[in-house]
Amino acid sequence: MVPGIVLLCAGYGAASTAMAVANDMATGMIDRLRTLPIRSSAVLTGHVVASVARNAASTTIVVTAAVVQGFRPQAAFRDWLLATGLLLLYVLALSWFAAGLGMIAKSVESASALSFVMLFLPYLSSAFVPPSTMPAFLRGVSEHQPITPVIETVRGLLTGTPIGDNGWIALLWCTGLPAASSTFAAWLFRRSGSA
Repeated sequence: MVPGIVLLCAGYGAASTAMAVANDMATGMIDRLRTLPIRSSAVLTGHVVASVARNAASTTIVVTAAVVQGFRPQAAFRDWLLATGLLLLYVLALSWFAAGLGMIAKSVESASALSFVMLFLPYLSSAFVPPSTMPAFLRGVSEHQPITPVIETVRGLLTGTPIGDNGWIALLWCTGLPAASSTFAAWLFRRSGSA
């Protein structure tokens, strides 16, 4: 369950990025930053970097608490590095997605509502129950969404179980999603400045 809880916490942490960006848009902070001699990409990148840093700290706390409570990972140093790298990519992906949602939102409340998808998806994954025990419809959703391969890869790396193709699929999701999300968020940012 620990990998599922870690990814669930990361989703909650990344969702706050949407609310922070929406708040900056609503209060005029973004407009003030546009008047400064800084790159426009620095505004959203700052939110994303802060989200990744917050999530790295909270993930460390969650894993430490799990170990204190009895979680005994079988991971070698290399496996810890791979799991950490994948989790950082996952948080980066969610944070850029959340930044885009914050640009779309008209208020902090609507940003919170839009980011609900990020918070709900782990419950429809293999985080807490194996997909094979789910009804057919939910099994299809669970097996074909980005969070399940990430969870299975982190679970395999930390517990020493085989990860199969999940590692490559997770890597594709965790590199493709931030690339698409950052491009979309940057486009929305430029568009909001010309409006």
